[in-house]
Parts: sequence; structure tokens; C-alpha cells
Amino acid sequence: MSIAAWFLIIGSLLILMGLRSTFLQRFQLTPTLVYLAVGVILGPSIVGAFHFNPLEQAHLLEVLAEIAVLVSLFVAGMKMPVPFIWREWRVPVRLAFVSMTISVALTAAFGFYVLALPLGAAVLLGAVLAPTDPVLATEVQVRHMGDKDPLRFTLTSEAGMNDGTAFPFIMLGLLLLSPPTGYEALGMWVLKDVLWSTLSALTVGLVLGRLLAHVVHRQRFVDIGDRLLGDFLGLGLIGVVYGVCLFIESWGFLGVFAAALSFRQSELKLDWRATAAGGPEPTHTPPAQQVGSTLKPSPQVSEGSLEFKESLERLSEVALVLLLGGMLFLDSWSLRAVALALFLFVVVRPVSVLVGLIGSGAPMKLRMLVGWFGVRGIGSIYYLMFAIVAGLPEELALQLIHVTLIVIVLSIIVHGLTVKPMMSKWWP
Repeated sequence: MSIAAWFLIIGSLLILMGLRSTFLQRFQLTPTLVYLAVGVILGPSIVGAFHFNPLEQAHLLEVLAEIAVLVSLFVAGMKMPVPFIWREWRVPVRLAFVSMTISVALTAAFGFYVLALPLGAAVLLGAVLAPTDPVLATEVQVRHMGDKDPLRFTLTSEAGMNDGTAFPFIMLGLLLLSPPTGYEALGMWVLKDVLWSTLSALTVGLVLGRLLAHVVHRQRFVDIGDRLLGDFLGLGLIGVVYGVCLFIESWGFLGVFAAALSFRQSELKLDWRATAAGGPEPTHTPPAQQVGSTLKPSPQVSEGSLEFKESLERLSEVALVLLLGGMLFLDSWSLRAVALALFLFVVVRPVSVLVGLIGSGAPMKLRMLVGWFGVRGIGSIYYLMFAIVAGLPEELALQLIHVTLIVIVLSIIVHGLTVKPMMSKWWP
């Protein structure tokens, strides 16, 4: 398909979404469903106007998905309405660590015993499909800064964290596919990929986010004449944090989410202190008093840069979902792939959520809805492409591509068709 055709298609889709077509609203269709339908129609399944081969273009697809996830994680972190207080974050933290581990284990068991995959490939499959997606789950995520809806907050913060907590299991799967793995190699995996890479990513993100907030605060309140470019600052923070994490071999996705959260909350706290010391009257509540109130922030760098990042997020969603439709053939639909998807939606996600939240105090309605809205998407594509680029054998790569694509497509369809009716009926 020509460049002109791509511009025409993507531009038309963006206009359609921008106009909020009454047709889409009447049938409660999510934008992702529309993008997928267009991609499938134009792809090899129907018209055959284009075909995107994920195995041959693994590196390109890895980079595209990586950028999309980074931007989405930064947007999610900026929208978090409360600082990290355990009573507010205990549910998403449990989901991102405990439920994630359970999900990987259950999916790996299915891959090993039902799909007859080698143990390493089964663990890798579990890690690829375990994290929920921050890109495609916009319908059930925090809508704006200050949105304190418990369900949206839980799903957004979980997606922000588990895109980093999945990485240790990706590395474990690749390790188990290597020559015989001994206790020493597993010990190094625990020390390096679990402890060091996770803790260092959180530290880098929290420190650099807070540092930039202090620099921005000085510019805004001391050098008042200087005009700050919020878009550049936000993109720069993403780049610096991710670059540092890559250099020290820590999980950059987790670092970027932590940096966005740290920057936003530090900016709020610094602005409140400045206004309390004699500056202009604040239009937002101090961070310690935000829980249970409506946040009305004053114009700030984090808020000013958010609109541009959300546009980038939507544009990347259009492009990647269209490519996803172009990866599918009619014979891609196999019983084993559909069975895995159903197992994930009906067993793995609900069980991992219910077990992970035992004793958390979360309402049962919240647990049930969180247990259903476990959208898989662009993050899973990135992890799979990462493994392929890292040297996953071609035969295993083809098997994992096959089942992963079907799981993502079914997730877009099933969750996309149920999200609006369920949210309107079961959640205030």
C-alpha cells in the first residue's frame, strides 16, 4: 500500500474519532475495535492491500511498540490523582506483583501441559501475556488528572507498574531456553533481573522525576520571565529516565511510570508550599488532602504537556492496531490459540486477581470488574518482539506470534464490546 493511502486511511480514522461519530456511540464501539476492523479488512484476511510480517520486521515492530508503551506509561503516571500512599496503592501494587506472578505461572502451565511448549517458551508466553495494557485500555483508565474513580485508578496504576514487573519473567523464559540452567544462573536472575533491575528502575524514576520538578519549580517561581515548554520537558524526562535505565540494565518501563508519578506529585507539593508561603492562592488541594476530594490543579508543566502526549498515544494506537490487523490470515484462527485466550480471560485473570487481593480490603465488585478488564495489547507485542530480537528460535517464535496475536485480537474484541455496557451498568 502506498504512503498516500496510509496517510488517507489514518487521517480519515482520526477525523472519525475526533467527530465522535453517533454510529460508534450508538453501538458503543471503542476506537480500538474500529482500527482493528479496518486493519483486518485491508490486511491479508480480506482485501490483501498490505501484509505486515512480525517475524521479518521484529526490530521495527519492537521499536514502534516500545515508543507507544513509553508514552502511554508516562501519560498514565501523570494522571495519577494521589501520591504513593500505601492505603491508596495497596490494591494496584498487589495486582502488579502478586497477581502478575500468579498469571505468569498459570499461563506457563497451560503452555507447557496443553500447548506442549518447552518450559522456557511456556514461561516466556506467560510473561508476554500476563501484563495488562496501558495503550489499548484507555476506556477503563483514569480519564483526566484528578479522576479518583477507584476502578479506573486501580486498572491504570496496575498497567503502569506491571509493564515493568513482567520483564523479569521475560528474562527467566529466555534463560530457561538457554543451555542447561543451574542454581547459580537462577540466583543471578533473582539478584539482577528481579531485585536490582526493579529497585534501581524505581529509584531512577522517582529521583529524576523529583529533580526535574524542583528545576521546573525554580524556573516558574524564581525566574518568572522564562517560558517553559512542557512538551519538551515531558519527552525529555521520558528519554533521560529510559536511557539511564537501559545503561544500568534496569526496567525502563517501570522507571518512566515512576518518573511521571514523581514529577506530577512533586510539582503539586512544591506549588502548594510556594503558595502557602505567600504566593498566589492555589487552585488545587495539597497532596496530603487530595484523597476523597476533587482535584482542580492550576496550570502546570505536567498538565500542559499531557495533551500532546495523549495525542501521541492515540496516534501510536491507530498505527499499531492497523498493523496488527495486517498480520492476520484467515488460517491464523486455531483452536489452541482461541483456547488459550479463553483460559486467560475466564480463568487466569479472575483467579490471579481474586487470589492476589485476598485480605486487601477491596470491595468484591471492584475485584470482579478488575478480574474481567485485563486487556492485552501493545505491551505484549513489545515483549514478544524483544524476545525474538534477543534470539528466540524461529520455530518457537512463530508459535508464540500465532497465539499472542489471536489473544490480543480477541481481547480487543471481547473487552472492547463489554467495557461500556459493564461500566455503565455495574460501576457508578
